Amino acid sequence: MPIDTEAEREKLELTLLVDTVRITRPTGTAQLDLSTGLLGSVPAEPVYEGPGAVLSGHGQVTAQHVLGREWLDDTVSWYRLLTPISAPVPVRYDRVEVVAAAGEHAATANRVWQVLDPSEASTVEIVRVTRLDEITPP
Repeated sequence: MPIDTEAEREKLELTLLVDTVRITRPTGTAQLDLSTGLLGSVPAEPVYEGPGAVLSGHGQVTAQHVLGREWLDDTVSWYRLLTPISAPVPVRYDRVEVVAAAGEHAATANRVWQVLDPSEASTVEIVRVTRLDEITPP
C-alpha cells in the first residue's frame, strides 16, 4: 500500500512542528570588549525562522569506543531539530533556538543548540531531521 507522503507531511507539520525555531549562522568571531575584558557575541546571520520542534533522545547514551571503553563525551546526538522539508538545510555550527514554544511547560525555553551534522538523509523524507548538541550557557 503506497503512502501519501504529502498528506503525511502536512499532518506532521500541523501536529508536531508546533514551535517557532530560529536558525542563525556564524559570520565571524566574537570581538574582545576592551573595557570589560569579555568576549562579545559572535556575529550571525539569520538562516530560518518558522515552524519546527526540538526533540530529545532517550536519556544519556554511551558509545563504545574502539578500545572497548565507554566514553560519555563521544558525539552521540541527544537532540534532533525537526523542520519542514521546505526549510533550508542547516550546516555544522549553525545555532538553533526555540523562540516560541507551543506548550506552556516546554523545557526548551532559554536553551540553545548547535548543529552537529547536516540534516539526515533518507529515500522518503517527511520532515527534515538535523542532529543537535546543546550549548551550555556561560
